[in-house]
Amino acid sequence: FYRVVLFARLLKGYPYTRDLIVEEAKIDIPPLLRGKIWAALLNVIPNGKYEKLDKEAPTPTDRQIEVDIPRCHQYDELLSSPTGHLKLKRLLKAWVSGHPQYVYWQGLDSLTAPFLVTNFNDEETSFLSLFNFIPKYLHNFFLKDNSMVIKEYLTKFSQLVTFHEPALSKHLNSINFIPELFAIPWVLTMFSHVFPLHKIMHLWDKLLIGDSSYPLFIGIAILNQVKTTLLESGFNECILLFSDFPDIVMETCVTDSQRMYEKTPKSICHRKHVLRHEELEIFDVSNVELSDIQREISPRISANDLIFLLKNKPSGVIIFDLRPQNEFKRWNIDGSINLPYTNLILSDRRLEAINIERSDLENKVVVIISVSHDNATLFAEFLVDCEVKMVCILHNSINTLHAILPSILLGSS
Repeated sequence: FYRVVLFARLLKGYPYTRDLIVEEAKIDIPPLLRGKIWAALLNVIPNGKYEKLDKEAPTPTDRQIEVDIPRCHQYDELLSSPTGHLKLKRLLKAWVSGHPQYVYWQGLDSLTAPFLVTNFNDEETSFLSLFNFIPKYLHNFFLKDNSMVIKEYLTKFSQLVTFHEPALSKHLNSINFIPELFAIPWVLTMFSHVFPLHKIMHLWDKLLIGDSSYPLFIGIAILNQVKTTLLESGFNECILLFSDFPDIVMETCVTDSQRMYEKTPKSICHRKHVLRHEELEIFDVSNVELSDIQREISPRISANDLIFLLKNKPSGVIIFDLRPQNEFKRWNIDGSINLPYTNLILSDRRLEAINIERSDLENKVVVIISVSHDNATLFAEFLVDCEVKMVCILHNSINTLHAILPSILLGSS
């Protein structure tokens, strides 16, 4: 009751109270006010746009919409009603009408359903919530040719699985069970097609507080719940598992995804196809082609994020410097470990082979720096094979650090 009263008061002051709404939503969201709170989190301001859009004229997408609606969460009393069907059809046609640059993809009905259910008597809020949700989390996913967007997303997802669950990533890669085989419905519907509505509500309460990278961690959290089964399964068994997916404990999924999201440096999640409100800086990850990240099993970290870790969480990062010893002695990062690449024997896939204790790497972001990006990539693969977690590569080599903050470097004596 207290939470409902609090949010009701904050919503009366929206949009001026939005920051307070966001902070309170991080604690929990009362179901009674969920639709209005979600709209506030998505910066929805009623503007009459929905009323002006054509929701009646025949379009080439009508046939697909007619097929999808009777299959969309029909166990729900509202969505299965004739009124629910009519409202969902209007919302979908309005979205297509308002986005001539996009096409209707299957799954858009599932994306719309949670907003309709939470604002059943307020179609405008339902529509504007969807209108703002898609560019935030699915920017360019509804292009006619969205292949590059999806490939980049799934490649980044694969890298993040490797970052947080190297043993699982190693096994899935060995049996060639790639994200393209199971994760596309997750992505295109933000999990709203694969879970029942009551679980989606709980999941989206957290999703809407995070940025465009948060869904990636939800995917990893889902894999974590079936990790034991996956590690014991071959390709065919994995296909069968995902065709009839076991029940997921959503509270655990939410907790795990939030934990991973908070401990992962933002640049690790960098993607090109994201709606940005600020320009990337020179020391951020940028100008990385899809072909480059597809060749790299571990993600890149920006110089800015590494400096932040060194300044604010020095005990949470460990750096391996692959330069020759004479260059390392000339200048280096305080606390970094010199492992000259030419001295490494990477064919022996054991940490003992490079005199590194596994305990020294636990709960730390492991950053590899080198003048040669190829050398850093190969060493990252070695560490992943050794099942080391949170391995990443410094973007644009170590010389970037010398330019950004010389004070963290030690000169030779």
